[in-house]
Amino acid sequence: MSHEHHHHHECCGGHDHAGTCHCHEHHHEHGTKRQLALIIATGLLLIGAVLVEKYCQLPTWQLLLIYLVPYLLIGHDTLKEAAEGIMHGDPFNEHLLMAIATLGALGIGFLPGAETQFPEAVVVMLFFAVGELCEGYAEGKSRDSIAHLIDIRPDVARVVRDGAEVTVAPGDVAVGETIVIRPGERVPLDGVIVEGSTALNTVALTGESMPRDVTVGDEVISGCVNQSGLIRVRTTRDARQSTVSKIIELVEHAGEHKSRSEAFITRFARIYTPIVVLAAIALAIVPPLFAPHFMDTFPTWLYRALMFLVVSCPCALVISVPLTFFGGIGGASRRGILVKGANYMDILAKVDTVVFDKTGTLTHGQFAVEAVHPDSCDEHRLLHLAAHVEHYSTHPIGAALRDAFPDEATDGCRVTDVEEVAGQGIRARVGDDTVCVGNERMMQCVGAQCHACNQCHGAGTVIHVAINGEYAGHIVINDRVKDDAASAIAGLHTLGVRRTVMLTGDRDEAAIEVAQQLGLSEFHAGLLPADKVRHVEQLMTNRQGALAFVGDGINDAPVLARADVGIAMGGLGSDAAIDAADVVIMDDRPGKIATAIGIARRTLGIARQNVWLAIGIKVAVLVLAALGVATMWMAVFADVGVTVLATLNAMRALR
Repeated sequence: MSHEHHHHHECCGGHDHAGTCHCHEHHHEHGTKRQLALIIATGLLLIGAVLVEKYCQLPTWQLLLIYLVPYLLIGHDTLKEAAEGIMHGDPFNEHLLMAIATLGALGIGFLPGAETQFPEAVVVMLFFAVGELCEGYAEGKSRDSIAHLIDIRPDVARVVRDGAEVTVAPGDVAVGETIVIRPGERVPLDGVIVEGSTALNTVALTGESMPRDVTVGDEVISGCVNQSGLIRVRTTRDARQSTVSKIIELVEHAGEHKSRSEAFITRFARIYTPIVVLAAIALAIVPPLFAPHFMDTFPTWLYRALMFLVVSCPCALVISVPLTFFGGIGGASRRGILVKGANYMDILAKVDTVVFDKTGTLTHGQFAVEAVHPDSCDEHRLLHLAAHVEHYSTHPIGAALRDAFPDEATDGCRVTDVEEVAGQGIRARVGDDTVCVGNERMMQCVGAQCHACNQCHGAGTVIHVAINGEYAGHIVINDRVKDDAASAIAGLHTLGVRRTVMLTGDRDEAAIEVAQQLGLSEFHAGLLPADKVRHVEQLMTNRQGALAFVGDGINDAPVLARADVGIAMGGLGSDAAIDAADVVIMDDRPGKIATAIGIARRTLGIARQNVWLAIGIKVAVLVLAALGVATMWMAVFADVGVTVLATLNAMRALR
C-alpha cells in the first residue's frame, strides 16, 4: 500500500464531535494529484530515455543516471517504506519485494555479458504506482459509500437562547436546550418535540422511504430530514451521544474487527514474504552453481529471480480482500443495516439457524386491551386495580393496562409495597387490598383458582388478577404481527436457512398462533430471560452453520451476546440494542435479516474469487518465470494487472 494509505489514521489529531478525521479527504486528494504528476513526468522521461537508447550509444553508468530520474520520482515512496520497514524490524512487506526487484533490475546490466534492464525497472515501479492509484480510487469509493452516512451529520443547530435563535455547532448545544428545526433542515440532535408537528424523512438512517409523522411529545432522531412543518425540540442527548454520531462511529470502526479471511491474509503475508525473498535468492544462486561457468549463467537466473519477486508481490490479496469487506459493510449501511465488523460478515454468510424473540421483533410490541372477563368483581374494578398495580411497570403490557384505565392518577387510591416477581407478574397493595397481576404461575403461588379463558380462542395474552388471594378474573391483551414478518421468514427459508425458531415469555396459545401464521420451524413459549439463553445454548450444540439471534435489544442483551451473531431491531436509536448486538436493523423490519445474509454471502463470494484469481495467475506466471518462458512484462501484469482486476471486482461489493 502506498505511503498515503499507511498513515490514514495518524493524519490528524483533531477529531470533531463524531470522531471522524476530516484531514483524510485533503490528504487523499494530495496523494492522487502527486501520483498523477509522477506518472505524467515519468511518461515524458521514458520517451526521452528511449530516444537516448536508440540514437546515441551511451556508457552503462550514464544510461543508469538518465533512468534513475524517473525511477526515483516514482519509487522514492516505495523505497522509503521498505527502509522504514527494515528499521522498525518488520521488513517483509510488498515494498521490500518491489525495492529488491527494481534495484536488482537496475544493477543487472553491470554484470559481464548481461543486458541492461533499466526501462523494465522503471516500468515495474511505474505500474506499482498505477496499481496504488487504482487502490486509492477504490478505497475512496468505499469511503464515499460510508460518507453518505457522514452527510447525515448536520453542521449547525439553531438553538433558542434568551428568546432569540442562535446558530451554533451541534457540539455546543447542551442537553435540555430547545432547538428550532425548519422544513428541509436535518435534525441535528436527538430530542423530544415541544411544539409543532411534521413528517420526518428517515431514509438516510433506515433505507426506508416512507415519511414518519411526528407531533408534540414524540421523539426525533438526529440525521432525519424535517419535511413539512417547523418544530421546536428539547434535546435529550448531546452531539457525542446522538444517534447519528453513534452510527457513524460504528461504521467507521467496523474495519477494526477483521474477518477471518483478512486475519488469514495478514498472517499469510508475514510468513509468505520471507519465504519468497529466500526462494528468489536461491533461484538466483543455486542453478548457476551447477553450471560449468557461474558468471555466464548467473545474469539469466538473477533476471528470473527478479521476475519471481515482482510476480510474488501479494498486493492483490492485501488490498482487495479488506476492500471487499469494507465495500460490503458500506453497501449494507445504505440499506439501513449496520454490521459492526467484517468478522460478522463471515458469520452472517454461514447462518443456518435464526432464533427470534417474539415481542417487538416479529410483532409490533404495542399491546392493547382486547377484552375484560371479570370473575368475582365488576369490569371497572378489575381494570382499575390492574392498572394501579402496573403503574410503575416498564413492560409494554403494563403500558396497555394503564392506557385502558387512564383515570387512575386522579382517583386517590394509595399504591404501596409494589413487588415484581420475575417470570410471574407484579404484586402490590392498592388501598387495603393485596392485588396480584400476572400469569397462571402467579395465581398458583397465591392459591387463587384461575381458569383458562373460554372466549379468547388462543389469541392474545391473558393477564390474571387475584384480590387478597382470591381469583378476580382476567384481561386479554393483544399484539399485532409485523406486516413483513411472514415474508421475512419465507425469505430466510428460500436462502437455505434450515431452522427458524421463536422464543417467547408468552403463553403457548399466543405463541402457536404467531408460529402458524408465520410458518416458523419451531417455537418455545413461557420462557424467562434466563431460559432464552439456555435454549439458545441448546440450539447452538446441534447447529450446522452459525446461529443468529434476533431481538429488540431491551431485555435481550444477554441472548444477543451469547449467539454467534446478535441482530437487533434498532428501531431508530434503541441504545441497548445498538450496544449489545453485532448487526443492527435500523428500521425494525424483519425482512432486512434475509437482505443482510444475502449481502454477507455475496461479499464473501467476491473475497473468495479475489483470493483464487490472485493466487491462480501468480502461480502460473511464477512457474513460467522459473522455466524462463515469462518476461518482465508478464510479471508486471501478474502483479499490477491482477491487483487492478481484484480491486475492480472488490468494488462490486458496494452495490
